Amino acid sequence: MKKILNEPAAYVDEMLEGLVAAHPEFYARPHPRVIARPGGAVKDKVGIVTGGGSGHLPVFTGYVGPGLLDACAIGDVFSSASAEQIADAMKAADGGAGVLRLYGNYGGDVMNFDMAGETLEVEEDFESTSVVLTDDVASGPPEEAAKRRGVAGMVYAFKMAGAAADRGGDLAAVTATAQKAADACRSLGIALTPCTIPQSGKPTFEIDDADMEMGMGIHGEPGIWRAKLKKADEIADEIWERLQADRPINKGDRVSVLVNSLGATPPEELYILYRRFAKHLADCGASVVMPLVGRYAASMEMAGATLTVCQLDAELEELLKAPASCAFWQVS
Repeated sequence: MKKILNEPAAYVDEMLEGLVAAHPEFYARPHPRVIARPGGAVKDKVGIVTGGGSGHLPVFTGYVGPGLLDACAIGDVFSSASAEQIADAMKAADGGAGVLRLYGNYGGDVMNFDMAGETLEVEEDFESTSVVLTDDVASGPPEEAAKRRGVAGMVYAFKMAGAAADRGGDLAAVTATAQKAADACRSLGIALTPCTIPQSGKPTFEIDDADMEMGMGIHGEPGIWRAKLKKADEIADEIWERLQADRPINKGDRVSVLVNSLGATPPEELYILYRRFAKHLADCGASVVMPLVGRYAASMEMAGATLTVCQLDAELEELLKAPASCAFWQVS
């Protein structure tokens, strides 16, 4: 393992300390494993809370900010935040209009977010709702979509739900918007290399230098197939075909596309993928709105990429374009 760190056990806490020190205009740390807006909860606004394991910056902590999230609970690398940490984040986000829990579909996250919500509802008469992202088409067939993992599609849900909350929507309306955004997203990725969790000091999986894996999860969960690395256009073509088979994009549709680095893949290679995907969209008569290319949801230093398509209606497009700001993403 070759990483810039002090002690592996201090990795997450020192990262959060540095994040807040570097960007105090966006982030405060009211509890050791909670990042929130520095001014506290916004009075009479629905709060939005996410959370999950470290190692995925900008997800999860990076998207706290105006027009986005209000607080985030963060666990160890690739490990869920605890129910207590999530409850602390929910309290930090509570401006008196209720709190939406918005997170990816992973067993530990689901259990701990549910536990935190139920505890606060019983003990403190706390009003909250929940939306779970399930955009990874590799992790389940359409008829079992509720079992799919949440990956980079959560970036769109954060943005759209955050805009709805900042515009004054009540808890039911913001929750409905978040669910609509989540349902509009489909994602599929590829992995080229593993990453190393600091506290284990070992790669998360093994893959031959000449190979790639289609559909591998962001923690190294098994994908669809593993074979020799294909050319970029072949990779983009297969991702397009698989996403089209799951939820077709048709002539006249308006979509946003996110080509996301899992950590080590450089922007140059992301743009090579995007150009091919943009051609497919143009050929089928769809229009691309505000494409995103870069590192939006990583997996430590894993080489690889995910591609997300978010199918828009007028409401979602307006919310996507609404102003938002955090240290990693500005929309003006």
